[in-house]
Amino acid sequence: MKVVILAGGFGTRISEESHLKPKPMIEIGGQPILWHIMKYYSSYGFNEFIICCGYKQHIIKDFFNDYFIHSSDVTFDFTNSTNRMKVHKTYTEQWKITVADTGLNTMTGGRIKRIKKYLDDEPFLLTYGDGVSDVDMAALVDFHKSHGKLATLTVVNAGQRFGVIKMGKENTISSFREKRDSDGNPINGGFMVLDPKVIDYIQDDTTVFEKYPLEQLAKDGQLMAFKHDGFWQCMDTQKDKDGLEKIWMSGEAPWKKWED
Repeated sequence: MKVVILAGGFGTRISEESHLKPKPMIEIGGQPILWHIMKYYSSYGFNEFIICCGYKQHIIKDFFNDYFIHSSDVTFDFTNSTNRMKVHKTYTEQWKITVADTGLNTMTGGRIKRIKKYLDDEPFLLTYGDGVSDVDMAALVDFHKSHGKLATLTVVNAGQRFGVIKMGKENTISSFREKRDSDGNPINGGFMVLDPKVIDYIQDDTTVFEKYPLEQLAKDGQLMAFKHDGFWQCMDTQKDKDGLEKIWMSGEAPWKKWED
């Protein structure tokens, strides 16, 4: 099952760092948050990624182009008028990565539609390139397979900054609305499983996936909620970034499911 990661936005709310790099490349513990997300999926055996890029996409491409060398011990030998390089560690990740240019100003839905050619005729995983969680990916996929609907959305409870979701019986999602100060309702936590037919709900580059496609899927009874009560945090602001850095440095990051 392929993993699609939305990584093309401008990240304006964390402009302290995003003026230099795409938000998914902002580092937590010396590695981009994008790397953390990919390592998490990989810990569940999902190793094929499609990264939907836009803003400063060359930085993401350069990162993976140099990843093998940067994660290895290397000897550079300039003696005897030579320029030889020896790589001492020859293992990195079991990853296959497609870094796709999905346009500078394309909306989230448009980015998904643009990478349709890289997808198979089977469900795929989708998430945002700026959030980490300890959601049980195996349970999420099993839940999606069990209900037979087109889309599954992980829902979490996370304060009052985001629009909220109205849920019906048997974890169906019936509608979305803007937040209110009194809300304690679940929000879209990303970490989705989608049937390729979901792309038919996307019109063009101007389509915001969180608007018409998800709203129409809900109206059609094709959107199910996977409840996650564990850790979830997006990196929306510098404060969020600093908080994630603190958690990582504590050595107890809930999303670190892999061995060093």
